[in-house]
Amino acid sequence: MRRPRSPPYDKHMKAPCVLASRRPSHPDDEAHYETSSQYTGRVADEVEGQVIEESDELDAEAQARRQLALTQIRQYGDPVLRMTAREVTSFDEDLQRLVTRMKQLMHDARGVGLAATQTGILQRVFVFQEGEEDAIAVVNPVFSDLSNETEIDDEGCLSLQGITVPVERHLRLTLHGKDPEGNDLSIELEGHAARVAQHETDHLDGVLILDRTTDEAYKAALATLRPKPILASV
Repeated sequence: MRRPRSPPYDKHMKAPCVLASRRPSHPDDEAHYETSSQYTGRVADEVEGQVIEESDELDAEAQARRQLALTQIRQYGDPVLRMTAREVTSFDEDLQRLVTRMKQLMHDARGVGLAATQTGILQRVFVFQEGEEDAIAVVNPVFSDLSNETEIDDEGCLSLQGITVPVERHLRLTLHGKDPEGNDLSIELEGHAARVAQHETDHLDGVLILDRTTDEAYKAALATLRPKPILASV
């Protein structure tokens, strides 16, 4: 039987249309699986999605910062990744500190986006990198003007290290929300930036790229995410 996939965004709604009755709930999500370091597919650094593309190997200091940052980002199997974030109502110093920390974690982890739920905070906040500009923080994000045109491309995720899967996304959209000071934001996005915004908003609704990929890619990803059995010597 074909595994149900998460429904697409409804362009007539203010937020992504994620129906709990249709979103798959996998038993594998209940346990915290360690990521295999022996993944032989395409490494996450080579693809779009939440992980930045790398053409050269990181130096020792940058690699150490990346590993430290990844230890502070919730990984697949952590229940918080399946929870729905709450709308932000207080634009205070706590929010400012959260945004500052998220931007630093995203940068050190070599990511192009990070949602608050990935740091264990259930607030509707994400940060993302649009081109060469400074990282942008979006509070209480909603979409409008979602294009009918979509594109399938590989995506990686800082919370699912070592895997990439094909995901279909809208090519263009308008992102609305607030900045950390409470000012209105409205940004027209297309291509990679639009993909990242959809990826991060999925996180705020407890949706992972595994829910939006093909059955074949899903099974291959689980084979990588599941811990390998250790056979005792006789």
